[in-house]
Parts: sequence; structure tokens; C-alpha cells
Amino acid sequence: MHQDAHEFLNFLLNELVDILEKEARTAKNEAETSPPEKVANGPKNPQANGVQKEPLVTWVHKNFQGILTNETRCLRCETVTARDETFFDLSLDIEQNSSITSCLKNFSSTETLNAEDKFFCDKCCSLQEAQKRMKLKKPPHILVIHLKRFKYIEQLGRYKKLSYRVVFPLELKLSNTVEDANSEYSLFAVVVHVGSGPNHGHYVSLVKSHNHWLFFDDENVEMIDESAVQTFFGSAQEYSSNTDHGYILFYESLGANKNS
Repeated sequence: MHQDAHEFLNFLLNELVDILEKEARTAKNEAETSPPEKVANGPKNPQANGVQKEPLVTWVHKNFQGILTNETRCLRCETVTARDETFFDLSLDIEQNSSITSCLKNFSSTETLNAEDKFFCDKCCSLQEAQKRMKLKKPPHILVIHLKRFKYIEQLGRYKKLSYRVVFPLELKLSNTVEDANSEYSLFAVVVHVGSGPNHGHYVSLVKSHNHWLFFDDENVEMIDESAVQTFFGSAQEYSSNTDHGYILFYESLGANKNS
């Protein structure tokens, strides 16, 4: 069966979290059922009654999880409502002859809520026009960017693959973050969709390992030059013989490397 690589990535990360949480709960239950270890001042690590337990943070969360802040400003009373959301990857709308930087700017651009989309303001106690925007509050250690190359076209009544040329740099700076003024990232992997449509095709991957780029196509692995990465940006013209387009990008935080 042909499966979408982005859907599989989400399934894989969530399944890993479930497995790690189950293992942690099992280990904890076994530790709690065993006799307490006696120390001078009572049992070791006693559980306080009524204290809410912290959610388990797995290596998946430590590496892939970031935080977005959804800000909504009421245009009548100017009250700002902020809500934090966690994410494992960012899905970005794409345009022809654009870049990851411009796609991220569009992702964080201000949207006006009016007409049927008015916002219920708790302070005004009524529906009001408002401005909404997404901010990257806490960038993850591994930033996964999903390019939305498959779009539903109403006139066609089906999904179409967007072969747009989207430049993804080897080094990426995030400027629109809340906590860090400039977060720097380095590209280390790309999942490429090969094919002209959404219902068929093939996936290959580019991975940087020990300062060398490797090309993975099923069981075939070969070394490629770094300059070859740009051949997967997409097509500048709508109809092109090139159907190999970058689909999922993996960036690693350079700040984490400097601190380690």
C-alpha cells in the first residue's frame, strides 16, 4: 500500500511516545509494588498524597516537541488571548518560487477574523472582530518542516501535487521566535516525494552523516555532493519532467550542538 510519509511520521512519533510511556508506567508500578528501601529518615522517594504527577517527558518530546503560541487580539477592547500548543512538526503552505523563510513568515502572519469567523471575546462577552497569529514560543531541538505539496482543488474535485520550487537552505535562522531572538538550525535530512500526483509515487531520502550527504533509495545507498540537495527544491515551471521534490525537512538546532 502507498502511504503518505508525513502521516507515517506522525504515527511513528505518537506510537513511540505511547510505547515509552507504557514502559515507564510498568517500571514505576514494579518499583512501587516492591518493598520500600529503608534509609535513615524514612522510605526513599516517598509519594506525596494529592500531588499532581508531572507528565512523562520522553526522548521524543525532548528532541521533537516545540511550543506554539496562538494569540488572538480583540479589535474592540484590545485584549489579547494567548493559548500554547505543542507540536512535533510544522506544516507549511507553499507558493511558487518561494523559500522556507517566506513560508514561515506566512505561517506567523496576522489573520483578521470577521463576518462568520468572529471571535468570542470573554471580556466583551460577545462575538467581535479580532486579529489572530501564531508565534513560535519554544523551537524544538529537531525542527521538522512538512511542505504541504498535496492540495485539494475544488474545480477538479481531487487532490493535486504542487511541484512548486521552494528553496530550503542548509542553514536556517528562525527570527520570529518568542524566547530566542535568533535560533539557528542546520539541515540534516530530507524526505523526497518522487511522482507527479498524490495517489502514486515513491519516497527517497537524503541524510547528512559524518559531514557527507547520502542518498537512500530503498536498499540502494550512494554518496552525493552537497550541491545536489538543491535539485530537490522543486520546479520553477508548473509542467516539468522533474518530479523529485523535497517534502519533509529535518533541521537540527546548532545552539544545542554548541552547548553539548
